Order: sequence, then structure tokens, then C-alpha cells
Amino acid sequence: QVVLVESGGGLVQAGGSLRLSCAASGRAVSSYFMGWFRQAPGKERKFVAAIGRTVYYADSVKGRFTISRDNAKNTVYLQMNSLKPEDTAIYYCTGQTVYSTMYYYTSAYDVWGQGTQVTVSS
Repeated sequence: QVVLVESGGGLVQAGGSLRLSCAASGRAVSSYFMGWFRQAPGKERKFVAAIGRTVYYADSVKGRFTISRDNAKNTVYLQMNSLKPEDTAIYYCTGQTVYSTMYYYTSAYDVWGQGTQVTVSS
């Protein structure tokens, strides 16, 4: 069984930075896609970033966020810089146990973390 545990969320002022971590157990993070999605109150869960053989970003975070992984620690990270109030959301780490190229869609993933709150004040 694969378990993902996020950490690193919190409250930050606009322009600040946070780094989210996603520790995986039961499966190597180097296998298939790992991703980050976010969900603001009353909104759908949306794609933020994914890492496979390369990395992919939503247009809204490109140039500000960086996804990376440490295979030795079996952990995926999301470095978030130049944060904006509209980045406020619950951030979810996710992974695949069955490979899919549709990294942009929630349906491509079958393992989810519990989420971590990120709040950006103006």
C-alpha cells in the first residue's frame, strides 16, 4: 500500500515562499508520475505540477513554483516562490500506481495525501 504524507504548508505574506514536502512509503517516487494539485474553497481540485521523466506546470505557477524529488528520501517537493493570495488552497500530493500520461487530470492518479493548507495573505 502506498501512503503519501504532505508537510510544509502554512501562512505566508504575498511575495513569500514555502516548500511543501511529500514523503512516500510503499512505493518509490521515481516510479511513474508524482504530482501536486490544489483546491480552493468552493472550487475544483486543479493541477499544479507533475514530475515524471520531465516536469510540467500549470500556467498560473510557471516560473514561480518548482517540483523536484529526492529518490534517496523517497520524497517529492514543491518549492513555491513569489506567492500570491490566489495561491491560497489546500495542496495535495498525488501519485500513480498505474502509469498514465494524463498527468494534468486527477483521474490519472490513484494515491492521494491528506492535503496541507497554504494561506497567502495580501
